[in-house]
Amino acid sequence: MKRAVNLIASLLVTAAFMWWAFRDTDVSTQIASLKAANYAWVLPYFLCLTAIHVFRTLRWGSLLSGLERVPFRKLNEASGIGFMMLLVLPFRLGEFARPFLIAQRSSIRRSAAMTSVVLERIVDGLFVAALFRVLLFFVPVETEGVRYVKLGSWLMFGVFGGGLVFLLLGLWHQESTVRLVRATVGRFSPGIAEKVADVVDTFVGAMRQLPDGRHIALFFLYTVLYWAVNGLGMALLARAFDCSGAAPGVVCEPMSLSLFQSYIVMCVLVVGVMIPAAPGMVGTFHAAIKVGLGLFLPAAVVNAHGLAYANVLWLCQTAQQVIFGLVLLSISHMSFRELAGNMKKDGGDGDGAVTRSPVA
Repeated sequence: MKRAVNLIASLLVTAAFMWWAFRDTDVSTQIASLKAANYAWVLPYFLCLTAIHVFRTLRWGSLLSGLERVPFRKLNEASGIGFMMLLVLPFRLGEFARPFLIAQRSSIRRSAAMTSVVLERIVDGLFVAALFRVLLFFVPVETEGVRYVKLGSWLMFGVFGGGLVFLLLGLWHQESTVRLVRATVGRFSPGIAEKVADVVDTFVGAMRQLPDGRHIALFFLYTVLYWAVNGLGMALLARAFDCSGAAPGVVCEPMSLSLFQSYIVMCVLVVGVMIPAAPGMVGTFHAAIKVGLGLFLPAAVVNAHGLAYANVLWLCQTAQQVIFGLVLLSISHMSFRELAGNMKKDGGDGDGAVTRSPVA
């Protein structure tokens, strides 16, 4: 019942954001924009998406190296399948896929692998929030909507900065942090407090096994490359809507997006997809792109080429993750149903001791 309520709520959120994003446009405008696009730019964008996949796989390997040096092939399988599961499973259950998969392919415990995923999220959140704040200094204050965008950047700082402070506090004094959890959360729900305390114990223990300085430096280098290529790819794909693909005689107002603007749109997108929605980030993805483009482009362009760009961008990202995941799933000789079933069956195993599948 609880999951059914959550699913209905996420679908309502998606429907609300989809309505808001597309309320000022019509189907004929979208079709015309999509027809006028030059899809030759999809190829370089797919190359960027492939580079992004490689960088975040290598980044995760650097973070896990303090526990075990996992070969790239096994890392790649766990990353590709895991990110596909994150996209298609509801309630962000896919976050548990990578720890589950890497535990099958190495001696790393699932709890320790989950800690690496949490650290990745915190670092990404703080990196994007810092980049966002720096870039917004160069956006005129009178720009419409910039006030709400700045608020979003501060919310990111608050959420991920708070998470980092909490983990550092636990690393510095583990027992005091656990007592703090029990004293605060326990006032409202002792059961939840005990679960959170166990999570803190597990995470802090795993954090004490962070890799050496060289691999930490590689982790941050891959993080920079990952986000740099992300913004570059978004700028490249925007060139598909410069009207070069329009038929002769068709009136078309081109959309242009500089590299600086693409990085701001990327940051807005990261804030937007933090909002819980249905699988695939439908709705929140499109609304965030609309808000980001609205900082630089006229409403008429945003509601035509801008939303067509959001559709193609979403489709490319979704297709890349699903295709990579399915190919790697096939190479691993596993089915989607088998993987989802194993994750559900072993979901309560917090120590990461999972049974290896004969075909994994």
